[in-house]
Amino acid sequence: MNQLKTASLLGLLSALLIWSSYALLGGSGGVVMGIGLAAITNLGAWYYSDQIALSAYQAQPVRSHQVPQLYHLVQRLAQRANLPMPQLYIIPSSAANAFATGRDPNHAAIAVTEGLLRMLPEAELEGVLAHELAHIQNRDTLTQAVAATLAGAIAFLAQIVSYSFWFFGGSNDNDRGFNPLGALLMIVLAPLTATILQLGISRTREFSADESAA
Repeated sequence: MNQLKTASLLGLLSALLIWSSYALLGGSGGVVMGIGLAAITNLGAWYYSDQIALSAYQAQPVRSHQVPQLYHLVQRLAQRANLPMPQLYIIPSSAANAFATGRDPNHAAIAVTEGLLRMLPEAELEGVLAHELAHIQNRDTLTQAVAATLAGAIAFLAQIVSYSFWFFGGSNDNDRGFNPLGALLMIVLAPLTATILQLGISRTREFSADESAA
């Protein structure tokens, strides 16, 4: 049921992106552009979401001899879940945080902050790591990356339309098929709807990860 709900929400996000492009350009050109953007964002999330996430947090790869306690803990949990050993990364931050990324279990990584390693005893750290491994097992890492990328693309289109109204006052050029009313609705409603759908996907996947981790 959760997988079906997630797929439905991702479908709605893709449809919203296509509609946003149609509101911006109008006509078949807007639909084609929307489909193209949806395809590009999905492919981009598939291949590059892990690199982008790790780079954004300045995560550094580590080997077993550098963090033996963390490595053996993840290794034991991965074996219990019948998963390949993910690549481990350390984030140079005092905040307590961890995340999993990667398009599938064979291309997965787990990143934890230095603060998390200092703050948590082993039993609590094991719970956090089990939760992140559950995301990998359920392939939530790719799902959430795609959702975030689609939502970002929708927000970007809405921003373009907003700037066009701010600087040029919109356009009534019927040859271009520009739809002022649709564009105004897009500016106001599309980013809000995309955020709600993205949060819905995230909440669903978090509950599933907690269940799998337990």
